[in-house]
Amino acid sequence: MKTISKQEKYLKTQRILRRTRLFYIHLAGYILVVGLISLNFYILEEGPYKSTITALNLSILGTWTVFIIIHGIDVYRRRSLFKKTWEDKKIDEFIDKESKIEIKLWK
Repeated sequence: MKTISKQEKYLKTQRILRRTRLFYIHLAGYILVVGLISLNFYILEEGPYKSTITALNLSILGTWTVFIIIHGIDVYRRRSLFKKTWEDKKIDEFIDKESKIEIKLWK
């Protein structure tokens, strides 16, 4: 069985935190650009280039949305919503709850 040293755990955690931080920076930039493009849609007037500008803005939004989803999946794919420790904790809570009910029934 492979044992992981404290330093290896620290480096792994540091990599995970760095990737998470970069995702949040990427997400903040995405939200800013979506706001600016929305403002552009609001102030865009009729003209010969309106359809071109609209198509460019929509392609940027679509492409960046796909990339932000891929980035988010890549960052959070190893994190489970319901980890084994969560399951163990819930099982213990359920057993405690059942034992308290059983004790009340016998009194």
